[in-house]
Amino acid sequence: MSGQLSRRGFLGSTALAGAAGLAAGCASESGGPQGRDPGQAPKEVFAAPTRKLSGSLSVLMWSHFVPRHDRWFDKFAAEWGKRVGVTVRVDHVNTVDIPRRAASEIQARQGHDVIQHISPFSQYEPSVLDMADVVQEATRRWGPQLELCRKSSYNPNTKRFYAYCPGWSPDPGNYRKSMWEKVGLPNGPGSWDELLRGASEVKRTTGVPCGLGLSPESDSNMAARALLWSFGASEQDRHEKIVLNSDAAVAAVDFMTRLWKQAETNEVFSWTPASNNQAMIAGRSSYILNSISAWRTAMGTNAAIGDDIFFVPALRGPRAAMAAQHVIQQWIIPRHAKNADAAKEFLLHYTANFPAVTYHSEVYDLPAWPSLVPQLNGWLDKDPFGAKPAGKLALLKTAASWSANIGYPGPSNPAIGEVFNTNVLPTMFGRAARGQVSAREAVAEADGRINAIFKSWRARGLVGG
Repeated sequence: MSGQLSRRGFLGSTALAGAAGLAAGCASESGGPQGRDPGQAPKEVFAAPTRKLSGSLSVLMWSHFVPRHDRWFDKFAAEWGKRVGVTVRVDHVNTVDIPRRAASEIQARQGHDVIQHISPFSQYEPSVLDMADVVQEATRRWGPQLELCRKSSYNPNTKRFYAYCPGWSPDPGNYRKSMWEKVGLPNGPGSWDELLRGASEVKRTTGVPCGLGLSPESDSNMAARALLWSFGASEQDRHEKIVLNSDAAVAAVDFMTRLWKQAETNEVFSWTPASNNQAMIAGRSSYILNSISAWRTAMGTNAAIGDDIFFVPALRGPRAAMAAQHVIQQWIIPRHAKNADAAKEFLLHYTANFPAVTYHSEVYDLPAWPSLVPQLNGWLDKDPFGAKPAGKLALLKTAASWSANIGYPGPSNPAIGEVFNTNVLPTMFGRAARGQVSAREAVAEADGRINAIFKSWRARGLVGG
């Protein structure tokens, strides 16, 4: 059946999967903070596909926050296509445009063969192929998949993998060390209370605000969930029962209102996913919740600020210290795909080369199958791209222990995907911060919206609880 990889075919290609193939083609590309490649790019491997492939493969994916990645990826995909007899076309678009493009193509039942996004795509489960065969083969080859990646791509109610998740990116706190030293916290905030106290003092003395978004965009969604979880609240429990309307959620919303009033500015109500990066790089933010991309950019454009950006793990709250993952790779194959076989073969080839993915993303993309990148801890202890100090990223070695999937403590089911993509939680926090409603009213409103979304998906048999 087209789009389904046979067990025998997979087994037949396993031996080839580890064979060394092409040397990394981008070893001479510019990279790192001074435009130099440190010359440690991993060699790429080539696995022969399990069947004869032909035709074309079209890929729609985000424009990576680390540009070096896309230069490598485009060449990597084209070279694979030449080896297997497939013409590969890769279209990169701004991440905020991916959901709209995906929705349009799925509705029209035509478009790209494979689509990648960095936030939950579970709401498209009825319109995409089950990726269970690809996940099972990846797990057979490379061992256990990280639970947070599995929960971000698997629906336990239908027992389908609506997406393939080969990688993710943590969401540590990024802070300006020189600013926080002056308020008595040289190692940055360790708790939400320290963030409020320190960021308020930084703003009072320097005019530089904190940068947690309250806008309908992905980074604001991540911050909202980290704060809720740390206060002991969540959208759903592990059984997919809605539990948002709670004293813990009200306390989290009250806290965010105080943080905004004391340490932020109105601009956070209109931020895009790039805004916190831009603010940090320009010296206009003392603290943001973000991946390492803002720091990587600053290393190349403003080394003084780049060297002054440091990281902290998830902030402690009254109940926990948890962060949402910043990016979760969601590769989907729509039912309309004309070359699903090539799409699945390419995704396995891409996953086999995750050392190169991690390297060329400048340690932004971490593997969902950890065994694939044994170099990772070494890179985090001694950054290959010139971090000062060299071990600045060492805290990311434990990131999986303080990171959770969207929908925690339950799965990223289709209802959670819709809640995320309709920005229910940032709207809840923003309305209370602006004083449009009380914290308790904002939580009740959001709970009502979530209940309506869950009811619709439950009626289709796609959500439990």
